[in-house]
Amino acid sequence: MGKSFLFLDTIINKVDAKGRVSLPADYREIVKELSTDIVCYRSLSAPCIEGCTEELLSKLANQIESSLDFFSQTQDDLTNLIFGDARRFTFDSTGRIVLSEKLLKHAQITDTAVFVGKGRKFQIWNPINWEKEEARIRAEIMKNRPSLMFHREED
Repeated sequence: MGKSFLFLDTIINKVDAKGRVSLPADYREIVKELSTDIVCYRSLSAPCIEGCTEELLSKLANQIESSLDFFSQTQDDLTNLIFGDARRFTFDSTGRIVLSEKLLKHAQITDTAVFVGKGRKFQIWNPINWEKEEARIRAEIMKNRPSLMFHREED
């Protein structure tokens, strides 16, 4: 398996009148290294845009196909909302992508976007909505204090 990658950090970038926004430099490096496109779609659970590599979206397709009945309504609904909504984005020579009106409207993004790293994927938020969501998440984590069990990976 190749070098691992993680989308990290929270980065605020300007969005111009045509919907162009600079993909964070670290994110562009991941895309270049993997020789892939960025894929974005409307989040199913929040007013934001989900972004990931095409490779991760392909893994999601495999997971959906292997865990749900191919002809089930749930499988049909999920694939419609994810893959029917997803678009490939390549960045221009200045590192910008052009977000569609549909994506911008869903995330309520106008002139500023917040990129939030989530490991293998990232999200793009309206700054005010992200501030509220981050406060909600922090309060929930402080209340519940989840713990993770780390398993040693075999070499």
